[in-house]
Amino acid sequence: MFLTGLISGVIITVVMIVLVLPGKMFLVNESKLNFKETTEKIIEQAAEYKWSMPHQYDLQATMKKNGFEVLPVTVFSLCQPQFANKILSGSEERLVSAIMPCRVAVYEAKDGKTYISRLNAGMFSKLMGKKIRNIMGEVAVENEQILEPIIKK
Repeated sequence: MFLTGLISGVIITVVMIVLVLPGKMFLVNESKLNFKETTEKIIEQAAEYKWSMPHQYDLQATMKKNGFEVLPVTVFSLCQPQFANKILSGSEERLVSAIMPCRVAVYEAKDGKTYISRLNAGMFSKLMGKKIRNIMGEVAVENEQILEPIIKK
């Protein structure tokens, strides 16, 4: 009986991870603004919260250079140096540098609407150790505050 319960629990856990987790890894919201206004507002909001923007990628232009036509997509690399320092200054926390800086994508869909997507840092942080969980939790909150005025409710 115990073994059956254990095996059932493992199977249910694996199924939940495979079916539910991928849909929760990213947050996607419709913007209340058009594509150009959304990108401008993200730049403005990031500066207001004292986040830097080391890179901005125009994926539509990149794809065009390679002979492909896609709808507008811009990816922002957003960095809050104080949060980044907390992660990069410790040896054990550096593994998170693979997802730094934070990425926020703005894209126009075929329906003509503009969407904002990003890693669900709040959920992802819960899978990490205490220090990273705390730091990434703060990052997630501030990142959402930056995007709140833009997101359609």
